[in-house]
Amino acid sequence: MRLRHFVPTGIASTLLVLIASLAGAPVMAMEISSTAFVPGAAIPARHTCEGRDVSPPLHWTGVPAGTKSLVLIVDDPDAPDPRAPKMTWVHWVLANLPPDSDGLPEGVTHDALPHGTIEGYNDWKRTGYGGPCPPIGRHRYFHKLYALDIVLTGLKRPTKADIEAAMAGHVLAHAELVGTYAKSAR
Repeated sequence: MRLRHFVPTGIASTLLVLIASLAGAPVMAMEISSTAFVPGAAIPARHTCEGRDVSPPLHWTGVPAGTKSLVLIVDDPDAPDPRAPKMTWVHWVLANLPPDSDGLPEGVTHDALPHGTIEGYNDWKRTGYGGPCPPIGRHRYFHKLYALDIVLTGLKRPTKADIEAAMAGHVLAHAELVGTYAKSAR
């Protein structure tokens, strides 16, 4: 069964898990986590513009059968001010991560990414990880992992919008890890 649109994936995934569990099938929902921070907690400064600005270690489990590739998008829907958000700032875009991978190490570089991974442009107009650097207030940072039933093709240096358009109708599962960050008072 393939989800036709990626936006309601959370609801659709929940329904699929419920149906499978009622049928007696063993179910394991896809999850994404980090040893650097727990869901809803502050992201350590080392992963931000006030520190080393290195990506946090990420780990995932429960990638569903039939997955051909994974997509990772990290973004901040609270830009520029969480009291009056005007845009979602994109921090990291990776596509075609292998389905048998189980995560990324801290500070992963282009050369250390799994073979075949495509790096997309973030909102700094460059590839690679760009850590939290909110101009004001405490922002939320969504680390979103998508399991796709296809390998994305025809993408060189895509944007988040390019990736989302290419994966529409091909999302098998979706998981999120949310961390927060506010710059230190100086």
